[in-house]
Amino acid sequence: MNIGDELRGVLRGRVLAAGDDGFETARRPWNLAVDQPVRAVVEAADADDVAALVRHARLAGLTVATQPSGHGASGNTGEVILLRTARLDELEVRPAERIARAGAGVAWGRVLAEAGPHGLTGLAGSSPVVTVTGYTLGGGLSWFGRKHGWASGSVRAFDVVDADGARSRVTSGTDPDLFWALRGGGGDFAIVTAVEFDLHPAPRLYGGRMLWPAERAAAVLDAYREVTGGAPDELTTWYELLQYPGAAPMVAVDCTFLGAGGAAEALLRPLDKVGGRISDSRAALPVAELGTITAEPTDPGPGLSRAELLTDLADEVADALLERPVDPLLTVQLRHLGGALARPSGTPAGHLDEPFALYMFGVPGEDGGTSVGDRGRELADALVPYTTGRKPFTLLAPGERAANAFTPGVLARLRELKRTRDPRGVFRSNFPVLS
Repeated sequence: MNIGDELRGVLRGRVLAAGDDGFETARRPWNLAVDQPVRAVVEAADADDVAALVRHARLAGLTVATQPSGHGASGNTGEVILLRTARLDELEVRPAERIARAGAGVAWGRVLAEAGPHGLTGLAGSSPVVTVTGYTLGGGLSWFGRKHGWASGSVRAFDVVDADGARSRVTSGTDPDLFWALRGGGGDFAIVTAVEFDLHPAPRLYGGRMLWPAERAAAVLDAYREVTGGAPDELTTWYELLQYPGAAPMVAVDCTFLGAGGAAEALLRPLDKVGGRISDSRAALPVAELGTITAEPTDPGPGLSRAELLTDLADEVADALLERPVDPLLTVQLRHLGGALARPSGTPAGHLDEPFALYMFGVPGEDGGTSVGDRGRELADALVPYTTGRKPFTLLAPGERAANAFTPGVLARLRELKRTRDPRGVFRSNFPVLS
């Protein structure tokens, strides 16, 4: 009996194995540049189906890798059973309690659409199609992280399936070690079928994008440094050098502000003084439209990325960022951190001493991405005196390791928990803590 037939015998959800119609499409992650060899793909019907899969895998000596969509795919799965959780799509928003409960297949866009009309928000990132669970297991670096910290720090409870195939609800009271690990340590310890988390007040939200031609990049960066130097925690700004195919190079500043537009405009005034602006979409913004600020693609596509944490935006950093064209990258982005992200979190993500994150992204061309990778490495090398080597878990790229995201003490604790809770290696994260 082949593996597809074995799994169909114990599961109610859809099973696809090599040779089945649709298998090649089903095994691909959201990032199409990542090759992901797997033995079979399981689209679980519900949490009981997940538990049945884990029990079967444990007895058969198989490994399960869970991906709601594959935004964080690393290509490091090996010959595993790939679990898709899109059908675990229940969502409950309890505005009076400021709490939401989202199944493992729920994307942030749905949460924001339901929470926003109540003047509330979750700690979402820039894309509405990223799932709450995958993002939160990696810590979750939010637009509102400067005000409220890591998304994982707002979690109240996880519904999980453990390595024995047992279902349970994990809180700080029921299983403090596992609860700690799941709040930012990745998906190596249990399969999360739902997450319950705090919502935060957002009665007013202001945000948008300012865009200039590339020749204004230095002036915009100077103004950006002035804005971030005195920014309150409610204000988050990203500086971006952009090179879209077929378009002239540009520079942008994206922003969100948890408050009224007038207060935000006063804080952003140094940027308003930079002439030559092409467009400006800043306005009062419904929470549900958070994803329109950067307008990231919502359909799968290929991409290569690299991230670094920066200790300073010194003149030398500015020079390194601006001295060469962005091409063949599409974007070179600075994200202002600090605020609550710089304070202890009680999660594996810890705190970030570095006040800025650098994120570089490009699409592989005919050379398979060699030029994109080389440009990213070149820029990272030029910034070595101002980087620390650490990276947020959700910004790890293929070829990097979980060790890049955690302090040595946190990594040791996560590894011990992995050995204790999953000694047979039933679960495999995109970035395994034991690798």
